[in-house]
Amino acid sequence: MNWQAIRSIYTFEMARFFRTLTQSFISPVISTSLYFVVFGAAIGSRIQEVDGVSYGAFIVPGLIMLTVMTQAISNASFGIYFPKFMGTIYELLSAPVNFLEIVLGYVGAAATKALFIGVVILITSAFFVDLQIMHPFAMVAFLLLTCVSFSLFGFIIGIWAQNFEQLQLIPLLVVTPLVFLGGSFYSISMLPPIWQTVTLFNPVVYLISGFRWAFFGISDVPIGLSLLAIAAFSGLCLIAVWWIFKSGWRIRK
Repeated sequence: MNWQAIRSIYTFEMARFFRTLTQSFISPVISTSLYFVVFGAAIGSRIQEVDGVSYGAFIVPGLIMLTVMTQAISNASFGIYFPKFMGTIYELLSAPVNFLEIVLGYVGAAATKALFIGVVILITSAFFVDLQIMHPFAMVAFLLLTCVSFSLFGFIIGIWAQNFEQLQLIPLLVVTPLVFLGGSFYSISMLPPIWQTVTLFNPVVYLISGFRWAFFGISDVPIGLSLLAIAAFSGLCLIAVWWIFKSGWRIRK
C-alpha cells in the first residue's frame, strides 16, 4: 500500500476545502437555522411531537442526513471530475498508484468534508432544540458509513459525468427528492397505509430511520434492515468502482 500517494491525494483535496473553510462553515449554519425556522417553527407549531419526540428534535437526524449525503456526493464527484476535465487524471493513472489508493485518497477526503459538515449541523441544532443521543456509538457509526458510502457514490458520478451539469443531475433530481420523501421531516407512520408501503421501496428510508434510532431509540423500520441497507449500498459502490478501474470506463481514452 502506497501510503504516501494516499496522503498526497488526501492532502491536496483537503487543502481545497480549507481554502474555503469560512464558506464551508457558515453555509450549513445558515441553512440549518433556516430549516428550523421553516420546519421547526411553522410546522412544529402544529405538530408538537412525533412518537414522543418534540418535532424540532425529530427533524435533526433527517436534516443531518440530507446535508451529509448531498455534500459527500458533491465533494467526491467534483474531486475526481476535475482531474478528468483538466486531463491530469492520466498522470495519476500512469503513476505507480493502484485504484484502491486513488479511491482511498479521494473518497477519504470527501467523507472527511461531509463528516465535518455533519458535525457542524449537529452542534448548530443543539442551539435550537434539546438533543439527547441514546446510542452515541451507533450514531457515529451510521454517520461515518453514510459519509463513506455516499462519497463512493459521488466518486462514481464524477467518473460518469461528462460535463459540470451532469455532476448535479443525480444529486438534485434523484438523491434530494429521495431524502425528502424518505421520512427526513416526518415519520412514515403518519402516511396512509398505501403510501407507507410505497415509501418502503425508498432506500434512503432505511438510512434515516437507523440514524434516528441512534438518537431517540425509535425507527420506522427494524434497525437490522437499516444496517443491511447501508452495507449493501456500500458493497455495490465498491464493486462498481472496482469495475470502473478494471475496464477503464470513461477514465481511459
